[in-house]
Amino acid sequence: MQFIDLGAQQKRIRAKIEAAVNRVLDHGQYIMGPEIKELETRLSEYVGVKHCITCASGTDALLMALMALEIGPGDEVITVPYTWISTAEVIALLRARPVFVDIQPDTFNMDPDKLEASITPNTRAVMPVGIYGQCADMTRINSIAYLHNIPVIEDAAQCFGASINGIKACNLSLIGCTSFFPSKPLGCYGDGGAIFTPDDGLAEKLRQIRIHGQKVKHQHPLVGINGRLDTIQAAILIEKFTLFPEEILLRREVASRYDDLLSASNLKPQTLQSGFTSVYAQYTILAEDRDSLSKSLQAKGIPSVAYYTRPLHLQGAFADLGYKEGDFPVSERVAAHCLSLPMSPYLTQEDQELVAAAMA
Repeated sequence: MQFIDLGAQQKRIRAKIEAAVNRVLDHGQYIMGPEIKELETRLSEYVGVKHCITCASGTDALLMALMALEIGPGDEVITVPYTWISTAEVIALLRARPVFVDIQPDTFNMDPDKLEASITPNTRAVMPVGIYGQCADMTRINSIAYLHNIPVIEDAAQCFGASINGIKACNLSLIGCTSFFPSKPLGCYGDGGAIFTPDDGLAEKLRQIRIHGQKVKHQHPLVGINGRLDTIQAAILIEKFTLFPEEILLRREVASRYDDLLSASNLKPQTLQSGFTSVYAQYTILAEDRDSLSKSLQAKGIPSVAYYTRPLHLQGAFADLGYKEGDFPVSERVAAHCLSLPMSPYLTQEDQELVAAAMA
């Protein structure tokens, strides 16, 4: 059994992907070829946001968003300690200060009730994360940030395709960022990412930042990065995107079966909030004896992954922030008990029954 089955998807569209890559090889525009604009147009229409700017990775998407807001030394950006390191890493790279807010015990996302107390005169942005496929409570987070005139950057690296009350991820704040890492619900065959914004001025800055701060050739009004998405990856994503809406529905069916199969156990899956949809990048549970459960599954040939087992406030990279164990108890508890089970649109009911039986 595979933890994430990319092969089943590839079998469906292998010929189309090969044809798309061959088209790029034929025209030879490997950097900023026509597939880049085509992909950006399709993604923009899907999300419902005026501007989509593709880039080299989800990490670059977050970094470019902060750069576009001119965040730098002395500034503070609020985020969560229970996430992949990129979220806080890009803040530190700009010599700004990550300020952590604890998560909710059931959704594993930023707790809006704890947000306002962390806002200071130096707060320049809030960056919530949509963990495991479900958006953070962007409505409440936006309302709090609005009162303080603080922009919100949505880290939707794991929840692209999810929604809140019908509004899709990456259309829930001033800037939305996502990742096309291969294991994501919409992934390419390498690194890739995208940024979304309704703001014309920010979109123009982001496009300049993406190509070394260049506005026109040899004119660099901004300091930027080499953040372009490869044309070949764009071509692959265009073909994979044709399956994406169907695969989201399949992921939800898989998650629903897991819910039913595990309903009688004392294992607690991530809670889906009312009005929210998830793309189930992972199906994650809390287990009191997580490590023993994982070993038991492994002995039966069933893979599982414990993500983010050491929260960011306890990582050596952020030791200078002065946080200590116990500062964010919910994040620490989730980190100690979370376990993600095999998940893909093509996971069969029979395999899920095997997982449930092994867990029982």
